[in-house]
Amino acid sequence: MAFQTQENKGFDPSALTAGGVGIKRGPSKEEQKRRQEEEHSALEEERIYRKGVTSIKDLIAPSSMKIEPSFVRLGDVWVRTLFIITYPRYVTVGWASPIINLNAQMDISMFFYPIKADVILKQLKKKVGILESQITTDSESGKPRDPISETALRDIEQLRDDLTQGIEHFFQFAFYCTFYSTSLEELERLSSTVESTFGSMLIYTKRAYFQAEQGFNSTLPVGNDELMITFNMSTSPLASSFPFTSAELTSDNGILYGINRHNNSLIIFDRFSLQNANAVVFATSGAGKSYAVKLEILRSMMLGTDVIVIDPEMEYKHLSDAVGGTFINISLASQAKINPFDLPRPTGESVSSEDIIRSAVITTKGLLRLMLGKLTVAEDSILDRALLETYAKKDIVPGVDLSKAEPPIMQDFQDILEGMEGTGDLVLRLKKFTEGTFSGLINSPTTVRMNNQLVVFSVRDLEDELRPIAIYTIVNYIWNVVRSERKKRVLCIDEAWWLMQNEDSAKFVFALVKRCRKYFLGITTITQDVNDFLTSPYGQAIVTNSSMQLLLKQSPASIDLIARVFLLTQSEKYLLLESGRGEGIFFAGQKHAAIQIVASYTEDQIVTTDPNQLLKIEQEKKEFQQSQGK
Repeated sequence: MAFQTQENKGFDPSALTAGGVGIKRGPSKEEQKRRQEEEHSALEEERIYRKGVTSIKDLIAPSSMKIEPSFVRLGDVWVRTLFIITYPRYVTVGWASPIINLNAQMDISMFFYPIKADVILKQLKKKVGILESQITTDSESGKPRDPISETALRDIEQLRDDLTQGIEHFFQFAFYCTFYSTSLEELERLSSTVESTFGSMLIYTKRAYFQAEQGFNSTLPVGNDELMITFNMSTSPLASSFPFTSAELTSDNGILYGINRHNNSLIIFDRFSLQNANAVVFATSGAGKSYAVKLEILRSMMLGTDVIVIDPEMEYKHLSDAVGGTFINISLASQAKINPFDLPRPTGESVSSEDIIRSAVITTKGLLRLMLGKLTVAEDSILDRALLETYAKKDIVPGVDLSKAEPPIMQDFQDILEGMEGTGDLVLRLKKFTEGTFSGLINSPTTVRMNNQLVVFSVRDLEDELRPIAIYTIVNYIWNVVRSERKKRVLCIDEAWWLMQNEDSAKFVFALVKRCRKYFLGITTITQDVNDFLTSPYGQAIVTNSSMQLLLKQSPASIDLIARVFLLTQSEKYLLLESGRGEGIFFAGQKHAAIQIVASYTEDQIVTTDPNQLLKIEQEKKEFQQSQGK
């Protein structure tokens, strides 16, 4: 083999060529040292640069960390981890929901380690042999049968069959809960609550003693299981531990209220299937409460439910016109009149006329307190006697047939008062409603009729001073009609806080809410002034006696009161504060879910409350009428 050297431009003398293969010597020691120094300098510069840059770890890391035997202290926060060591024979679906829905800050980690079926089948075969041998031995020796062993044998045989057929698979399952608290006392109370909650389901837990740091690390969102405390489980019980459970409000009967924001299922519900059919709707202005109520009205009418609405702002006229309803505008100059002295005409029940008259006197006296202001004990007694004499003047006395009686009017009541002693001041205050400015409101026989599936009473054109009186009179008239004929009805009282401002009207509405179930009536109270409504003792009682509640977007000023009354969690409070239009929480009995109100295009055109949209609809209607006229 011959070696040949050659010098060309760019030739490295340190390289030799042998058989076409280049052989090159490595860099010298000085060159290596120089390169190492350059790399070290570059790394040092990068380290100095990174030291002055804020990272995400700097933002989330606590200021200090102290590890104790049973907990970890992160700055001012105490942290404790609990793990499950054993389960009962059966666990129900969503067994972890009481802990997941607990009003506490927590992290939950679940780890699933699959095991090969042949390994489990081998172990189950041995276990079956042991159990069968034990059962046979006990039987031959005359011992009583052991239900525990027989049940275990049946379970193992069933599991063997399912594993063989591929119906079930086997896993080792780890479940860890880490709780956070701002005080050690609160952490102890929270730990005891969780342990007792699990214990009530025969699920036993332990605290991570001398493994507090490992427990905390196991529930961090990095997927590391440093505790490695597992329990053998097959697929079916594992499926029941799925944590993301939400209340399902879908039933076979009822109307569509909206979309469940938890799982996109439909919230279909029948309010008359609850303990009572009453509902409350709370929201800020513009959050979509009237929109939601109109949708419910429209869909309820499709199922044959009669609907009555008290409308303070003439928002329901477009809906009434669209479905052919009766729209009654109550004002001082209106031809629609309601007589507060009207009596119910009950059918199909044995109620004495004396009880009906006494009930009418009590109700009318509540109206008079609204009209006349504060009354003394003597004046209250005089009004009570004058009301009975007013009815007697029209031959409405105990024992008569009320179906043929003609009720008195306010002028008749004034005439009776003028003939009594010590009533000068009362008569003077009453004349404002019989002869003065307000005489066109309640001093007339009833001229309205509720013979339509949708009846809307509008009080927009009334002065603020008269609105509580008019709404009280309307509600009393509706109550008389409801008691006269029993059928499925819904009464919607919009801006119900008007009635909460006075004790007598608030007491009257509360009495209706308590009694309406017997007459197949559901009352919906709607308000945007949550503080005025809930600070009234009768307002809170109305909420308690309403099985269905709809909470839409709330203001920060009222959210704490809402949370206290409805027992909301911190997450639910944030949901209500950050909800968009038509979003909120829907309560039906013991169930509740986040809801999104949805409507079809045709429904939206009928129930919209957007002024721009309503103006556009009116303009299109005029253009259509003009084109038809041409």
